[in-house]
Amino acid sequence: MARALYIHWPFCAKKCPYCDFNSHVREGVDVAAWQAALVADMRAEAAVAGGEALTSIFFGGGTPSLMPPALVAALLAEAERQWGFAQGIEITLEANPSSVEAANFAALAGAGINRVSLGVQSLDDAELRFLGRLHGADEALRALETAQAHFARVSFDMIYALPGHTPQLWEERLTRALGLGTGHMSLYQLTIEPGTRFASDVRRGRLVPLDDDAAAELFDVTQALTGAAGLPAYETSNHAREGEESRHNLAYWRYQDYAGIGPGAHGRRGGVATVRHKKPENFLAAVARQGDGIAEARALAVTDQAAEALLMGLRHVEGVDLAALSARFGLPRAGLVDEAALGRLRALGLMWVLGTRIGVAPAGRSLLDALLAEVVADTLVAA
Repeated sequence: MARALYIHWPFCAKKCPYCDFNSHVREGVDVAAWQAALVADMRAEAAVAGGEALTSIFFGGGTPSLMPPALVAALLAEAERQWGFAQGIEITLEANPSSVEAANFAALAGAGINRVSLGVQSLDDAELRFLGRLHGADEALRALETAQAHFARVSFDMIYALPGHTPQLWEERLTRALGLGTGHMSLYQLTIEPGTRFASDVRRGRLVPLDDDAAAELFDVTQALTGAAGLPAYETSNHAREGEESRHNLAYWRYQDYAGIGPGAHGRRGGVATVRHKKPENFLAAVARQGDGIAEARALAVTDQAAEALLMGLRHVEGVDLAALSARFGLPRAGLVDEAALGRLRALGLMWVLGTRIGVAPAGRSLLDALLAEVVADTLVAA
């Protein structure tokens, strides 16, 4: 059963124009009410998804660094009571690099957080304004230094392929970022997500995204620089020194069970997909009404599970073991992948095959979505 726990804190100081995450701006938050609701939701989930000590916990959002450290400590204490903690558990919290939130880093470390992921996004003030961020570049650098002083493991995010980004400009930006000494970085191309302000800007002609060819060139620059710096990609957008990979995210990519609590949180347990109510007020009402925040708990067909396992696993550089998946889901290899497509993509140098394991080659990573559409068996896609 679940060995990873995701806790969603849905509140932000401001909604960023590119963000389609479940985040909400509220004038005030009743911390006591939220602690009671999240604890109740956690207990309800542990009752059906318990049994093994947790190896990772991830506080996502929203902006979890806005949570009072005492609330974080209370939730961790409850998680330990319900599941127990494996030795060396990884406990990550996403944080914005503002001076106000950085002031809480010592208290958050004292509460049990041992890994932090900072939403730096850029080290250029003009780009940060374009992205709608509330912090400046100097503030981000100070927050990063504070985080490195308090947490054993620090990661930070950057967004590239912004309008006007050239290979030379991105090389300068990324080289500077790689020199800041973290063991993990998440590097995302700007994606225009439906329902965001940027999507409206594109529709109205106010924003012209970088074209696919230019973005692919920047992706190649990213792979070359991170590899040379000792932080190669271990997933499409995630880069780490050996041993610094996010163990929590590895649980997703290896299609292991995980519990998700809090507004909008997703989970997987024993072939059942769970999703909590997204709107904070609806989540609180559901917990009061039924004892948990679940909006839907749906049994997944074996073919759905196999498709998810393939789609997640092929994002990771280690690929997937088709023999293991076949045994796990009781499906023949031909029911998992399109062998003709796999052979063609392998011949083009876009995918690799090693025994029963297959994966996406470095040359194919920038084309991942298109490759997955070809190689995943039609029977799984149709299902």
